[in-house]
Amino acid sequence: MSSKSDFLELVKDSFSKEIIKKLVFSRPKNSEISKVSARLVAHRGKKMLAFEYSLPGNTVSHKNATEGELDTVLSELIDGYRQANLITTLGDAEWKISSSDKEVLLGRDKLIRKMSGAPEVFEKAIESLDKKKNYILNGDEDFLIKLGVSDKNGRVHDKRQGKFRQINRFLEHIEDIYGELADKDELLIYDLCCGKSYLSFAVYYYLTKVKKKRVKLLGIDLKRDVITWCDALAKELGYVGMTFIYDDVTNTPRDVQPDMVISLHACDLATDIVIDNAIALRARVILSTPCCHKYLNDKINAPELRFVSAYPKLRDKLCEALTDGIRLARLRANGYDVTALELTDPDDTPKNTLLRCILKSGVPDSVLADRQAEYEQILQFVLGENSASYLKEINNGAVNDN
Repeated sequence: MSSKSDFLELVKDSFSKEIIKKLVFSRPKNSEISKVSARLVAHRGKKMLAFEYSLPGNTVSHKNATEGELDTVLSELIDGYRQANLITTLGDAEWKISSSDKEVLLGRDKLIRKMSGAPEVFEKAIESLDKKKNYILNGDEDFLIKLGVSDKNGRVHDKRQGKFRQINRFLEHIEDIYGELADKDELLIYDLCCGKSYLSFAVYYYLTKVKKKRVKLLGIDLKRDVITWCDALAKELGYVGMTFIYDDVTNTPRDVQPDMVISLHACDLATDIVIDNAIALRARVILSTPCCHKYLNDKINAPELRFVSAYPKLRDKLCEALTDGIRLARLRANGYDVTALELTDPDDTPKNTLLRCILKSGVPDSVLADRQAEYEQILQFVLGENSASYLKEINNGAVNDN
């Protein structure tokens, strides 16, 4: 390999190890761009080099290059300059063309030796372009490390930034309604269709470690291997109030009223089963983020909506809004104050709607009757002759997906 190729490989290796402090191309061959510098940055979990081009008239332009674009961008740059300097947290390297037109590469071997050490001890030089936010969790919490969201040093993995934001935002929603739970010393929480239980562990940690509450949390799911894993992790972490059982959520214990029922991305009818159980249990708070909305797709029978439902792509979006609207109408008819909120940034997940429902005591029977009538009118409008059979399937066996 030539000195030029060796230098470019050194830059790419430094990029992957996140140790680039600055990269500078200088002494242009012909270009009006006198100098190009770059720094290592991250945006929404994506790593890139942010280039700044020094133009005539003391102006600059900018360009970002992701890992897949580095070969092209770096090759074009080094062909146009006679010198390039790589500055890293482990040391520096310099490539240049001498006055005798000979390529010279300095500092390469020393830097390579240092980079051969353990990556986890390297000082990182990556700069986040994301707006700084004060999260409830820092990333160094024990359960986040065990769940693979963070590394052993408490640094959130680039590819798990979205999950980290999602977990924190869910906890912020709990903070918003915490006044509904603060009156009790011990809280009972069900996570129905719990899956890998990111939220279960986050909620348990938040309420026990931050709010200093005693908590009993039960997670239920039909994936036996996942339940076994979650139960073992709870024991390893010493989360003595957490229990996980392999079962259908239709068999959720009904002998006591839970303070909160949570559910993240229970698929299609599974969300309706969660809501059905939560209503039957008279859960004080319900926080549910639905997943897909397939059930309603072939059941809409509303001529007034045909100008939307006639188009499959729009029909899918319509079904999502209608399904969650119908769910909220049903919950209102059962005494809940309800709202639909954004769980987290849509770039993190398209399954982004949080149904937040709070049980209110003392709602007059006449009000509940009016809400029930409204719910039935909604079903009649959307489903026509199919309204009487809406959700009958949820009592016909196990429907549990996460």
